[in-house]
Amino acid sequence: MYPIIFKMTLLYPLRFKTQFKDKIWGGNKINTILGKDFFPLPNCGETWEISGVKGNISEVENGELKGKNLVELIDEYKGQLVGSKVYETFKNEFPLLIKFIDANDDLSIQVHPGDKMAKERHDSFGKTEMWYIFQADKNAKLNTGFAKTTNKEEYVNHLKANTLDEILNYENVEVDDVYFLPAGRVHYIGKGICLAEIQQTSDITYRIYDFDRRDNKGNLRELHTDLALDAIDYNFYPDYKTKFEKKKNEAVHVVKCQYFTTNVIDANQTITRNYDTIDSFVIYICVDGGFELKTDNFSLEVKKGQSILLPSNIKNVRIEPKNSCKIVETWVP
Repeated sequence: MYPIIFKMTLLYPLRFKTQFKDKIWGGNKINTILGKDFFPLPNCGETWEISGVKGNISEVENGELKGKNLVELIDEYKGQLVGSKVYETFKNEFPLLIKFIDANDDLSIQVHPGDKMAKERHDSFGKTEMWYIFQADKNAKLNTGFAKTTNKEEYVNHLKANTLDEILNYENVEVDDVYFLPAGRVHYIGKGICLAEIQQTSDITYRIYDFDRRDNKGNLRELHTDLALDAIDYNFYPDYKTKFEKKKNEAVHVVKCQYFTTNVIDANQTITRNYDTIDSFVIYICVDGGFELKTDNFSLEVKKGQSILLPSNIKNVRIEPKNSCKIVETWVP
């Protein structure tokens, strides 16, 4: 009797179904700018594009693997999909969460715990993240960190007096700005900003202040002021915005931390990318324009507002812009 041989589908660039999240501060730019139809939601504050968060696992929407979810794929393909070192470290947990965010109103002032605290309190990863701004209204601003070094006592006094704005650092934002936010940094996204977010796989947020707004039932949202106290980094840092040199038709490095490395690609002609030295999947987040992504065996049209996961075993690709495109490219170092 001959053994049964199961043939695995050849891996290819994967696109996933968008998960739409209704938020009290959300608007309609997910539709009007990114072209995503979130009906029947009344508004949409964020989309989860590639997610391994329990209860929100992404599902493939293109090719032969359509209908399979991300955890099933990792279990089946292991290092071929995510990279051997990534698989050794995270097993069947996907380490990054990719989002688009539309702030039609200010988000809450908040902070995220680091790995140790998140593990002890929530059995979760911490949440270090970064933002790429792809649309901003005139005079839009955000908060990242403090305007001066403070301490827990001074912070609590300002919180009780409703004067946190006196010690928070604010930044006026423009398209193409990048902000890196390590766990522990107080922050909030201001009204009129749309951004792409790359973060650790975590849904742990400590909400500090929510501007006393109420939901459609008249209820205030839950705050986590006590939990936040030991999570906050009270130090001041001189450069909150990430500086990088803008160049055409090459990958420009913007962020590197232990959780992700990120480049920005602004292209109006064909470029090639080689990942022989990278033992990780690669994600492309298309934030403007569109392009054709070509591998040796596969071709995929990618539009603004779409995110693509390139399996680790695909090492060479061609990016052919449709006139022009901007891509945020990221992987696990």
